[in-house]
Amino acid sequence: MTVMERPVVVTGSGSVRGTVEDGVAAFRGIPYAASPVGERRFAAPGPHPGWSGVRDAARPGPSVPQEPSRLEAVMGRRAPDWDEDGCLTVNVWSPGLSADGRAVRSRPVLVWFHGGGFTSGSGGWDWYDGRNLAAAGDLVVVTANYRLGPLGYLHLPELGVDNLGVRDQAAVLGWVRSNIAAFGGDPELLTVGGQSAGAFSAFHLALSPDTGPWIERVIAQSGPLGLPPQDPAEAADHARRFLGILGLDRGPDPLAALRTVPAEHLLAAYRQLARDVSRPGSVAPPMYPVLGSFGMPATWQQALADGRLDGKQLLTGTTRDEMTAFFAFDPSIRSATAEQARSIAAALVEGGAGRFADAAARTPGATSGEVLTGIGTGALFRDGTLAVADRHATAGHPTYVYRFDHTPAPDPARLGATHCVELPFFFDTFDAYPDSPMLGEATDAVRALGREFSRAVAVFAATGRPAADRWHPYEPAEPATIRHFA
Repeated sequence: MTVMERPVVVTGSGSVRGTVEDGVAAFRGIPYAASPVGERRFAAPGPHPGWSGVRDAARPGPSVPQEPSRLEAVMGRRAPDWDEDGCLTVNVWSPGLSADGRAVRSRPVLVWFHGGGFTSGSGGWDWYDGRNLAAAGDLVVVTANYRLGPLGYLHLPELGVDNLGVRDQAAVLGWVRSNIAAFGGDPELLTVGGQSAGAFSAFHLALSPDTGPWIERVIAQSGPLGLPPQDPAEAADHARRFLGILGLDRGPDPLAALRTVPAEHLLAAYRQLARDVSRPGSVAPPMYPVLGSFGMPATWQQALADGRLDGKQLLTGTTRDEMTAFFAFDPSIRSATAEQARSIAAALVEGGAGRFADAAARTPGATSGEVLTGIGTGALFRDGTLAVADRHATAGHPTYVYRFDHTPAPDPARLGATHCVELPFFFDTFDAYPDSPMLGEATDAVRALGREFSRAVAVFAATGRPAADRWHPYEPAEPATIRHFA
């Protein structure tokens, strides 16, 4: 082992030794906050105490506590790798370091947050390896873990338990501002991005008065903007139910008691809560960012009206068939009668019953489940994405919109271009998705599309303009200015 192979960078908490992969330096599993255990469980992220010597950063840290993703049938299975102790970490990929770990020059930075319905996921998974993305845009890429499920979004504000997952994400951005220059990144040229729940997070971080001033550009992939931040009354009710499931609703100090419960029991109680509050067709988790709490002072509609996104460059988009990921394997959706589907649509979106009737009339050969899937795709993902793009472009701010249309071959589940399908293309990490139904066979043509898409979004993060032929700035209500990838 030589210095050439293992560059060392000094952070505010101590030195880390990374690796070099295809000319890109990689540093994984770097703590950005103290371990959230003991008295730090259900507390805001605090500074890491640091370490002596040089910390090995060749491998990612553990995931945060979580159960298997509900999208495993679409994306593929992950082996459980969580550990509450040491889970708040970042991963950094930089093409901007010399052989001895010095920054040759400053490069733009992309901080990207994973999805998973605020319930699952990890920035350390190979799905989100940033090496190829960093090389494609000549930028520094950062991924991160943040607390999920009850550990991240339990709502007990009277006890100081308040949008902890959002606080973690803000702490990631704070760490980047303080440390990324040592990795060759420019903290003043910051893009924040993410997919699904990560896009929801990135968008609200850009709108927040706490973190928005740090952010130059936003990449929002399949943001569920049809899902408003959780209502405080609902969040409080779910918190009470959660405590009741655990038998902690009558004790004098529920916070102290919560800190002693094994993480596995917290997850089991959350699973029970999810069953208790589930509704047909709903994809909302029992706990997610709460309106009026840290980082969520207003709805995105109000924040946009207040100009909180003004001046920032925006790249956003959806997949063509988002909701198949949630509905294709749901027997209650697949076998729904027209009346049942109409009822689900009415609960899913305002005017849903009428939308169902109109959509069914336009697609006479479609099943009720297929019609409902199309309505859900629009209501939860596409309508909000285009509303944001329309408003931002109308105000004269640089806006780029895509739709990802790639359909896997073969496609026995009829997923089409489902939710999450663009992720292997975004990161150019096809080999991390063996046997993934949403991807199909990674042919040479598929990989070429991945290189095109990855370079386009990476160059946007670096320059504010995507590198792709025919991808022109979005014009409000002009579908021809949406760039399709298929």
